Amino acid sequence: MKIDILTLFPEMFAPLEHSIVGKAKEKGLLDINYYNFREYAEKARHVDDEPYGGGQGMLLRAQPIFDAFEALEKIAEPRVILLDPAGRTFDQAYAEELARVEHLVFICGHYEGYDERIKTLVTDEISLGDFVLTGGELAAMTMVDATVRLIPEVLGKEASHRDDSFSSGLLEFPQYTRPYDFRGMTVPDVLMSGHHENIRKWRIEQSLRKTLARRPDLLEKYELTSEEALLLEQIKEEEETHDRH
Repeated sequence: MKIDILTLFPEMFAPLEHSIVGKAKEKGLLDINYYNFREYAEKARHVDDEPYGGGQGMLLRAQPIFDAFEALEKIAEPRVILLDPAGRTFDQAYAEELARVEHLVFICGHYEGYDERIKTLVTDEISLGDFVLTGGELAAMTMVDATVRLIPEVLGKEASHRDDSFSSGLLEFPQYTRPYDFRGMTVPDVLMSGHHENIRKWRIEQSLRKTLARRPDLLEKYELTSEEALLLEQIKEEEETHDRH
């Protein structure tokens, strides 16, 4: 995968040189480049200007962004992502979608917004959520990290991310490691049994319990298997019985 990031602060992306993303680069699975679009700005390197019609704050000018974008070496048709609070909310399904793309371009904004004409370059307008950051860099780093770890061979085992919370549609089941007894807290017996089928069912049940308790909204759009539907019904009946007592 090739990722190009247009930003005023390339130095902010140092964390991407480490951990999983850094290892993906070392393996040759990822080519990531940063472009300071201030270097492409005309008019004394000014990247912002006052909006026509008046108003508060400054807008990013179209010219530096266009010139920086045109300087990129493009593979096929890149997905061009504009980090914008008004965009589609980023989620795991979107990260999985991006992980299948050959070339991604992120445009990190600042100030009060963009010259609207910049959006003619853009294929996707994306937001991390209903809040405003001082710039698009942190949002871009989050999206890159969430996406790169899904590229085949990056984590080594596909199952490493397939069981993640949100990847399956449910929250992830609880997990434990050594020691068996830590300060009086022990590992559930089923995980010590070596009975793979019982462990599988326990994990499904625990995922359903956790999702029902913490994120019931996820169950509204999740397609339950017949086994999951039966387990969920049993869980709900247990909780109703408990509430009555």
